[in-house]
Amino acid sequence: MGKVVLVTGANSGIGLALCERLLSHDALLQLCLACRNMARAEAARHALLTSHPQAHVSLIQLDVGCVRSVLRAAQEIRHRYNRLDYLFLNAGIMPNPQLDPKALYKGLFSGYSRAIHMFSTGEGLLTQKDTLTSDGLQEVFATNLFGHFLLVRELEPLLCRPGCSSQVIWTSSNNARRSAFRLDDMQHKGGVEPYSSSKYASDLLSLALNRRYNNQGLYSSVICPGLVMTNLTYGILPSFFWTLILPLMWLIRIFTNTFTLTPYNGAEALFWLFMQKPESLDPMVKYHSLTSGLGNNYTQPRKMDIDDNVSSALYEKLIELECTVRKKLKDVDLEHSAEITQTEG
Repeated sequence: MGKVVLVTGANSGIGLALCERLLSHDALLQLCLACRNMARAEAARHALLTSHPQAHVSLIQLDVGCVRSVLRAAQEIRHRYNRLDYLFLNAGIMPNPQLDPKALYKGLFSGYSRAIHMFSTGEGLLTQKDTLTSDGLQEVFATNLFGHFLLVRELEPLLCRPGCSSQVIWTSSNNARRSAFRLDDMQHKGGVEPYSSSKYASDLLSLALNRRYNNQGLYSSVICPGLVMTNLTYGILPSFFWTLILPLMWLIRIFTNTFTLTPYNGAEALFWLFMQKPESLDPMVKYHSLTSGLGNNYTQPRKMDIDDNVSSALYEKLIELECTVRKKLKDVDLEHSAEITQTEG
């Protein structure tokens, strides 16, 4: 069998487009779609097998926003496979995004370059309302960062094998900004841009993983898919607005390469990294999916605004949080066992 590839958030959008591209390149892959919604995962698997009948495509239920789900899924993955060559951390959420009309109006009339930057990154344009998970964590932080961090930790035996190399590849964003992230509030409890904060944190964490695991054969990279029209994007504004603005966006793409627009184009950097030797990659850059005005896709590395000290400090804080969360789950399980014993007695 071929290389083992696991993709989180693979049932639609960029994740599904990546899976299609991977199978078109190598039909011998052992491809695992890790998804929260199994009905949609089954539909994605059916679509992939329709175009690639001989492919090996499996499913696993994984809600990266739920610690128990991550632990269960990781246990099942370790049971199924004896190695993992590629781990694409693509799942992510931006819940209840709210448009700031004043920021939109100001951005539109502040010059061409500012308007393009605003649409490409969402900077100052969107706010999100975050909630708590059943584990007591901020939902965006748990889904976009902590759940994936825990998954990497749990799958370390499959990713770190003597004499072999593996890649962990994060789907980050142009929206990842230093100004949205604070180390003393890594869950972003006190802000209005949890998505931006979580994506910047994933950039930091990727660097920390490289510093910790490169000597064990594990390499981490981050990509930016550009401005892609997915369900997440379409949920930001009313449908009639998109009907009006989409032709303009396709026109703007002639002049800016960050408007990738389609999931296939957005997956360009993910697919490009799949083709590279991980040892040759720069841990300090983000690999951007770009599309020319003529529709040609390419990948470009751009230096990230991160530093080693903050990256290392974030990693240590995540380790501390992991210990706290695991202890809490253990205490809950012990209480539950005690209740059952008492009831049976």
